[in-house]
Amino acid sequence: MGLTRRTFLQAALSAGAVGAVGGAQTALAGPASAAGSPPGDVVGKVTVGYQGWFACKGDGAPIDGWWHWTQDWGRSPSPSNTGIKCWPDPREYTHTYPTAYGSLGNGQPATLFSSYDQQTVDTHFRWMREYGIDTAALQRFNPTGGEGPTRDAMAAKVRSAAESNEVKFYVMYDVTNWDGMRSEIKADWTGKMKAHTASPQYATQNGLPVVCVWGFGFNDTNHPFSAEECLDVINWFKAQGCYVIGGVPREWRTGGAGSRTGYADVYHAFDMISPWMIGAIGSAQDADNAYTTYTLGDEADCAAHGIDYQPCVLPGDVSARQRAHGDFMWRQFYNMCRAGVQGIYISMFDEYNEGNQIAKTAESSAWTPVDSGFLALDEDGTACSSDYYLRLTGDGGRMLKGLIALTPVRPTPPTADSAGDSDLALRRPTAESSRTQGYGSGNAVDGDPDSYWESANDAFPQWIQVDLGAATAVRRIVLTLPPSSAWAARTQTVSVQGSADGGSFGQLLAAANRTFDPATGNSVTLTLPTTVTPRFVRLTFTANSGWPAAQLSGFEVHSD
Repeated sequence: MGLTRRTFLQAALSAGAVGAVGGAQTALAGPASAAGSPPGDVVGKVTVGYQGWFACKGDGAPIDGWWHWTQDWGRSPSPSNTGIKCWPDPREYTHTYPTAYGSLGNGQPATLFSSYDQQTVDTHFRWMREYGIDTAALQRFNPTGGEGPTRDAMAAKVRSAAESNEVKFYVMYDVTNWDGMRSEIKADWTGKMKAHTASPQYATQNGLPVVCVWGFGFNDTNHPFSAEECLDVINWFKAQGCYVIGGVPREWRTGGAGSRTGYADVYHAFDMISPWMIGAIGSAQDADNAYTTYTLGDEADCAAHGIDYQPCVLPGDVSARQRAHGDFMWRQFYNMCRAGVQGIYISMFDEYNEGNQIAKTAESSAWTPVDSGFLALDEDGTACSSDYYLRLTGDGGRMLKGLIALTPVRPTPPTADSAGDSDLALRRPTAESSRTQGYGSGNAVDGDPDSYWESANDAFPQWIQVDLGAATAVRRIVLTLPPSSAWAARTQTVSVQGSADGGSFGQLLAAANRTFDPATGNSVTLTLPTTVTPRFVRLTFTANSGWPAAQLSGFEVHSD
């Protein structure tokens, strides 16, 4: 069975000056400082680590077992045989697998997804697109053993999902417990993984395909590689024309128990450095300590050596009650952005084993097995929607890019309608009939007035829809185009539909011409005759006088 990183990285955070938690600084986040590279698919971007390592008995995967869901992969998941710390939200998977847990708190059966199902991976990458996540780093452990065929298949599934959702991806080798790593990693790249760089969605930086090697320099028996071995592998990948990221110990620069001595040349050989923080911090105070002790010095050292810096941000372990309804994660985003880092790495997207996943998670005991003992996202008494940490990550990415103000106060409420937020569609999942280039439907609900959705040209009718997460009272819809006067006045013909299940839609408002005029804010308000309670709200466009496509920068849904 593969080990999670928490298994061998549990050292406490080294002592250091602790900055004050809180404060009121608010300024526009500027461009990354002294970067070694211009913006690309990792510089200036948010990357998530993607395990893709969950399988179920009967899913057809070569590994033929409950891969990573349990300690004993041959037996069904149960309270006495589990490998996870919290329960995923099952509502958007078309196929799940029964377990030996009791029912969920809401009476539904306790089932789990399989990463081997293409629809699962497609769903995950759709979430990445909808919530503004730029790039996924596919974790690849030693592929020469029994897990190899399943991992090979997962790489193909990730490529397919990345291409269909227009999300970038790259291969991230984790060398933990890989005895033959020095030669086998080279053979794996040339024989298998290099082929995926032909994908238009394979991440590049400085015009080079990106590859990451995680695990060089860690001072433990799981990573026994000498500095000479590490340099050989790094330089070999560079000779293959790759941009090489290093997943390294947090003490790579300062020295300490977590890092081997004599590895400075190894670290400085990477094109980008990404220190690991899982198991090292667990509170906003810890995050401030790390900012002072590591982040500022790391950024300066990388700048001095022309290396890009991509520190790690984590949401916190649900089972350890670290999350503080988003305050812990947001403090890290704030610290990284005020330090001027070149990119951010989220640990992780789907790491239910460590409880540090941002993927949709049980929001309350209604969505956890009654006999599991698992905590949900509301463990501290604050209601949090299952997509909360995806929404928080989206806002963190916008702050990194300077699209929202630099602020220590998280702008994302734990639930879509809390903190006075009356826009029920804000940062909710979307879908569209088509898109032009990168102008996807998520742009219409991201809160940015200048980003927009545009459908395929010359192909009416077109539609865009938002998933409110549950049946919700709706009375008013506000539509906008970018406020710039460059968007001349135009009339679009729009109708409104609603649905309880996303499959069958009924008419809520008949098609009518709607005029968008920059002189009045390029905004149109649609008021429904009566309050209705759909879960999905769809807009259908049949004409546009200003451009041969449907266009929308804002799609707000209100209950009043």
